[in-house]
Amino acid sequence: MRVLCAFPEAMPSSNSRPPACLAPVALILALLLRLSLSSQAGDRRPLPVDRAPGLKEKTLILLDVSTKNPVRTVNENFLSLQLDPSIIHDGWLDFLSSKRLVTLARGLSPAFLRFGGKRTDFLQFQNLRNPAKSRGGPGPDYYLKNYEDEPNNYRTMRGRAVNGSQLGKDYIQLKSLLQPIRIYSRASLYGPNIGRPRKNVITLLDGFMKVAGNTVDAVTWQHCYIDGRVVKVMDFLKTRLLDTLSDQIRKIQKVVNTYTPGKKIWLEGVVTTSVGGTNNLSDSYAAGFLWLNTLGMLANRGIDVVIRHSFFDHGYNHLVDQNFNPLPDYWLSLLYKRLIGPKVLAVHVAGLQRKPQPGRVIRDKLRIYAHCTNHHNHNYVRGSITLFIINLHRSRKKIKLAGTLRDKLVHQYLLQPYGQEGLKSKSVQLNGQPLVMVDDGTLPELKPRPLRAGRTLVIPPVTMGFYVVKNVNALACRYR
Repeated sequence: MRVLCAFPEAMPSSNSRPPACLAPVALILALLLRLSLSSQAGDRRPLPVDRAPGLKEKTLILLDVSTKNPVRTVNENFLSLQLDPSIIHDGWLDFLSSKRLVTLARGLSPAFLRFGGKRTDFLQFQNLRNPAKSRGGPGPDYYLKNYEDEPNNYRTMRGRAVNGSQLGKDYIQLKSLLQPIRIYSRASLYGPNIGRPRKNVITLLDGFMKVAGNTVDAVTWQHCYIDGRVVKVMDFLKTRLLDTLSDQIRKIQKVVNTYTPGKKIWLEGVVTTSVGGTNNLSDSYAAGFLWLNTLGMLANRGIDVVIRHSFFDHGYNHLVDQNFNPLPDYWLSLLYKRLIGPKVLAVHVAGLQRKPQPGRVIRDKLRIYAHCTNHHNHNYVRGSITLFIINLHRSRKKIKLAGTLRDKLVHQYLLQPYGQEGLKSKSVQLNGQPLVMVDDGTLPELKPRPLRAGRTLVIPPVTMGFYVVKNVNALACRYR
């Protein structure tokens, strides 16, 4: 609201002398007149408006979800896991039978398990029962070993490059060698597992898809958000960093849909930071903003599977540390698995974005995703909807459920850092209660906080959480 300056009332005639006590008043009126004339001359800046102490201007966000049809449906194993061969090289393989580690892994089922990574080169693949034989050329172990990870980096790793066409021909040859072998005859083949889609990588993918697009069951690539040598805790809150994935998805989908429209795409290896991650950062609560936004963005754009590197490993990008303690991203993944189903719903909001300005890109610090609630979760009837929300603002945000979500009961699962380290904490709390394993064979109960019907959702600053809207009876969510 603009406050206008009022012109002073007419002064007495010049023949009458104003009393001395009116001198201060005259000075004030002269200042007001000057301000008024300045306003008329084009100074359009509003004058400050006094507000009652403690009263802050707030924006109420109205939120609704389309419940008739899903916009996407991803794989039941959408959130999957990777183990790096380094666990063999470093002598950790025997620990995979640990009761505690098995309990943690079981909590994230169902999932695909990818066994691979940059330290695969020392492995030799061989089927001892029925060794694969090839007439006049190398066997399957050659292709499995040599085309395991990021073929666009072969020049750096091996001193020679491979183009997309040759890579595609080798995949076709590999499939022809595997099919006669009984235990491999129905095996799926995924590739080419390229790195970040820069210009040369897109050229490689284009050549590969032209030759072998129909040979692979899904097209795969890898993504690393940030250089682990220079990362700072505030980097994890930058919307520009969160949005780097969106451009990569667009580039990959463009090439894939040119040759094989509708072909499944997997993000087969995602890490927050490179070079093994950064201690106290990539294994902290702060890194969860990148991870949860990755899950939301990929599902919303139709990527079928995302494989997290790594479940248990060296470095600091994993879900479980070397003492078998679950880290913040593990608890985030566990909540995702328990609450989120494969059907993605469209979100409609009002009052979220600022008015666009020429030359300025608006990047939302409040990110809202919606799915049908996981139908395997027997605490909720089919037709329920789960929202997951990321608030990167330094202030709390209020969200009012509208439309089909109005006046519904809500269960809140608010995940916050636990302890004095804040965003750098490696421990988390759910609705105010710290999350720890009960014992080696038992995960804690994930207790929601019930919110009364019609209550406004209050999202604390720099937090993330899940909100199950019960008994919506959403048509898109009633059936599998």
